[in-house]
Amino acid sequence: MMKKLPATASVATPASGAKLHAPAAERNAQALGDLLHDHAPKTGHALEIASGTGQHIIHFAQRFPGLIWHPSEVDAERIASISAYAREARLPNLRTPRHLDVTRADWADAVGGKQLVVLINLLHLIDDAAAQMAVAGALAALVPGGRFVLYGPFKRNGALISDGDARFHHQLSTANPDIGYKNDADVERWLTSAGATSVTRVEMPANNLAFIAEV
Repeated sequence: MMKKLPATASVATPASGAKLHAPAAERNAQALGDLLHDHAPKTGHALEIASGTGQHIIHFAQRFPGLIWHPSEVDAERIASISAYAREARLPNLRTPRHLDVTRADWADAVGGKQLVVLINLLHLIDDAAAQMAVAGALAALVPGGRFVLYGPFKRNGALISDGDARFHHQLSTANPDIGYKNDADVERWLTSAGATSVTRVEMPANNLAFIAEV
């Protein structure tokens, strides 16, 4: 099971009812939507891993009505938040959130057959072994020709590229020495080893990075 994250890892505050609000999710929703516009399929089933508060998947389901969106989370409080946002949005292409722990080796067995898998801001919050299971499972959950969109903060050539990244990585690794920023080359190797036939890198705002992997 995933360990409890450091308090600095994922900032979300109570909103109305069961809803949680994450300022970062609000800030990057447009950029992530633009990324999906360029790289996601137009139709099919899309799984979001670690949907967090639910803010992102509401934005995606509104912007891409041709895709059927499946939210998932490991944390019960955040599943409740996703459900609250979904009840308010009443989107026909948004499914009920499910509990999903992507640090388990067999997690993809129950969620296969997807045209798209999206994973935002998780790998730096779990250890290397768990990150590799998340990546391998994401590819295993795709149909042939499907795409995996992975986004977050990463090292470049083993280096942290800004003072802010260095501070955040230090906070994470101090709270738990097994976690922190993953290196871009390692992630590409994990993707290709897990069966990706192509991997495209996209530089994103605020020093983030996206990997687009196809199977």
